[in-house]
Amino acid sequence: MSSTTIILKAENISKQYRLGTVGTGTLSHDLNRWWHAVRGKEDPYLKVGDTNDRSSKGTSDYVWALKDINFEVKSGEVLGIIGKNGAGKSTLLKILSKVTTPTSGTIKYKGRIASLLEVGTGFNPELTGRENVYLNGAILGMTKKEITSKLTEIIEFSGCERYIDTPTKRYSSGMTVRLAFAVAAFLEPEILVVDEVLAVGDAEFQKKAIGKMQDISREGGRTVLFVSHNMAAVKSLCTRGIVLENGKVAMNSYIDNCIDYYLNMSTDVYNQTEYYNDTNFIKSIKLLSDNNSTTLQSGSSLIFEFEIDNSKQENLNLHIGVYSRDEEKIIHLSSEYSQNKSLFNKKLHRCIIEKNPLVEGEYYVNILLFSNDKKLEHLSKCLKFTVLNGDFYKTGSLLEKIPSKFLVDYEWN
Repeated sequence: MSSTTIILKAENISKQYRLGTVGTGTLSHDLNRWWHAVRGKEDPYLKVGDTNDRSSKGTSDYVWALKDINFEVKSGEVLGIIGKNGAGKSTLLKILSKVTTPTSGTIKYKGRIASLLEVGTGFNPELTGRENVYLNGAILGMTKKEITSKLTEIIEFSGCERYIDTPTKRYSSGMTVRLAFAVAAFLEPEILVVDEVLAVGDAEFQKKAIGKMQDISREGGRTVLFVSHNMAAVKSLCTRGIVLENGKVAMNSYIDNCIDYYLNMSTDVYNQTEYYNDTNFIKSIKLLSDNNSTTLQSGSSLIFEFEIDNSKQENLNLHIGVYSRDEEKIIHLSSEYSQNKSLFNKKLHRCIIEKNPLVEGEYYVNILLFSNDKKLEHLSKCLKFTVLNGDFYKTGSLLEKIPSKFLVDYEWN
């Protein structure tokens, strides 16, 4: 199948729920819908309902979990679906996986869809791990011979060999996810749908799972839809993304653009990577990374770009302080120690850290500008940014949570 072939297309997908203890509606509502359908009229409740905003009180008993969702996915593409809690991500995946039906709209796709939505979805707890592999394979449309040919790889990848003939009701949630993911990945569906469920697994398994999804898309030419709040994993795995906000598509673009948009959505996340002030000596500051991206990862470049007015050709000295969110100073950078003594003769200049040593977290920047010993300018918290864990040590896998404040290169002899 060509990489330009559209393998999945969502057209005007909407999903409406009724709030309260009854999820789909009362008997009177169902009778009203039926009477409208008999007369060939539109569902009367499609014209009502509030936007999917969990933080505000609405006026209707109905809410649109999703509203007019449109997107296409090409064969071999890895699509990241990101957004805050309650934005509609899991609802969308359930519709794509045919776990639930849309209130309106259509899904068109080619091939088999394998889904990993919740821990143990599709597993019978009374059956053994081995029996559940065959059961899930049959649900995906595989023959017994096809499943048997993949069985050894599935068991080995899951790491559950010792318990494969034990009923899955005795499995931990992590073991269940391991086996469920192995089944979904190795039985070679054309489309693999993975929700945040991978977060249940341990660090070793998450690395293996992300690596397997990369292999599926790059070598197998299969399509992956991936939902996660781990932006480093999304960035490393996905080529394109969509951002859901209050049940609607807020952005459909390259994954870096989507991550930047997502980080800017939340006031709890630092992402103020530009500063402008025409009246100051420092006219602008930009914080950039590789390829001028504003998505910052450990191990990638960290670039401070300044536009400074030095029309008087003064002897300027610039200090950059990088602080953690709890106000602890992590890095100090100063032009005082630069060997380039004509540093500020030009308008635009950069301070470059080739390999960002900061671990995953939130940081802010203070700037001091001196002329000789005279302080010209002090900018407090002029930049705020979030760092994601990257492949700092070039091992081919992302760093896990590090119990330190920064990273250094080292070697063992």
